[in-house]
Amino acid sequence: QAQLVESGGGLVQPGGSLRLSCAASEIIFTLYDVAWYRQAPGKQRELVAIITSARRTNVADSVLGRFTISRDNAKNTVYLQMNSLKPEDTAVYYCNVRWSRDDYWGQGTQVTVSS
Repeated sequence: QAQLVESGGGLVQPGGSLRLSCAASEIIFTLYDVAWYRQAPGKQRELVAIITSARRTNVADSVLGRFTISRDNAKNTVYLQMNSLKPEDTAVYYCNVRWSRDDYWGQGTQVTVSS
């Protein structure tokens, strides 16, 4: 059973930046694809960005050019660098790891973009 701990959320003004971290344990991290999802109040959970075990990345159109996903396998950690934040980025952000039949989720971290 994977243990995922997200951190880095908080309150930021529009135009600001945050870096989210997802630290994984109890898994062979290098095997896993890792994704960030988010869920805003009253909306469905949506994929924000994904990085595969081969380090291929993809981000949602809504965050393209503003968010970057990366991973540090030595630290079993994935990062989501979020720049030029907008109020519509406000959501709970979740880390997800997948490999074969394994599919694990973190508890989420709140990101609020407001002046």
